[in-house]
Amino acid sequence: MSKRDYYEVLGVSKSATADELKKSYRKLAMKYHPDKNPDDKEAEEKFKEAAEAYDVLSNEQKRAQYDRFGHAGMGASGGFGGGGGMNMEDIFSQFGDIFGQGSPFEGFFGGGGRRTERGRGQRGSNIRVKVKLNFEEIANGVQKKIKVKKHVACDACHGSGAKDSSSYQTCSTCHGQGSVRKVTNTFLGQMATTQACPTCEGEGKIITAKCTKCRGEGRVYSEEVISIDIPAGVTEGIQLSMNGKGNAGVRGGYAGDLLITVEEVEHQDLRREGIDVIHELYLNIADAALGVSVEVPTITGKAKIKIPKGTQSGKLFRLQGKGFPNINGYGRGDEIVEVKVYTPTELSSEEESLLEKLRDSPNFNPGSVKEKKGNGSFFDFFK
Repeated sequence: MSKRDYYEVLGVSKSATADELKKSYRKLAMKYHPDKNPDDKEAEEKFKEAAEAYDVLSNEQKRAQYDRFGHAGMGASGGFGGGGGMNMEDIFSQFGDIFGQGSPFEGFFGGGGRRTERGRGQRGSNIRVKVKLNFEEIANGVQKKIKVKKHVACDACHGSGAKDSSSYQTCSTCHGQGSVRKVTNTFLGQMATTQACPTCEGEGKIITAKCTKCRGEGRVYSEEVISIDIPAGVTEGIQLSMNGKGNAGVRGGYAGDLLITVEEVEHQDLRREGIDVIHELYLNIADAALGVSVEVPTITGKAKIKIPKGTQSGKLFRLQGKGFPNINGYGRGDEIVEVKVYTPTELSSEEESLLEKLRDSPNFNPGSVKEKKGNGSFFDFFK
């Protein structure tokens, strides 16, 4: 089943402001929150769908990419639902500014909501890489495997940072809650706020004996081979993202993202113009005058075209469907073959003699401007 448009999911227009997006998402989150809809799989999926849409549209960079390329522009991950491995607790953690701290929906349901997961350390940083693609890979889509040097979860302690399961003690400040409640007197009365415990940094527990391999960090520096699915039709400079494929977090914190920037490898015989490709075909005077069948390069191989008699320099031929696919799946571009008649710069005495004989021939007279009209320029062709 294809993904719904993110704007449609949130019920907003494409010009919606950040406040409008937040308001709409908050309304949907309240409606489909699992605590309000226990054992309702459909409500849970709608809750996740809304979170994925808001994750993309609330981020300026992701939103611009989505507006231009649609779901294909979100790369292999798309959002939470695209393979990032994020669960309900991830959503609560990601959008704490909407759900509130402590119990995510404490302000909505009177403290009856579920708690965010404790024991999560600091989130890992994002990693940026560049992937070079040739024209054929861009036209067909491709899976690339790349080696990335990054922080990965420590296999000795499984990312916890502790020597073993008994190397913990409950935080004496928050008593294992991971958060502390602070009451402040204001002119409006007492205001209560909840914040991460400063002693255990929100983890609810303190490590008494650190893992000897990672020294308590829960991660080590290593190398990982990552498979990236590149959709067909990407363009130079487009940035794809894979959730959770960046640096591992500290002591079990969520991993950052892998951000992939596409670089196009220049083609020897073709150049790109949007979803079309252009090929300049050089012909000698004889072939242009007498006509000829020639092979021209395409993205995927060769194509044979027939050049009619009397073809003028600048004549354009269109090979339908030989260009790039639209990344959103709406059709495919063409290949435009532009004829350029080659004028020799060096001639033998025999060649000069032949051309001298033809110089005054009526058929070698360029003719009037009116007779030359209709051939069309390169730009006229696209008009």
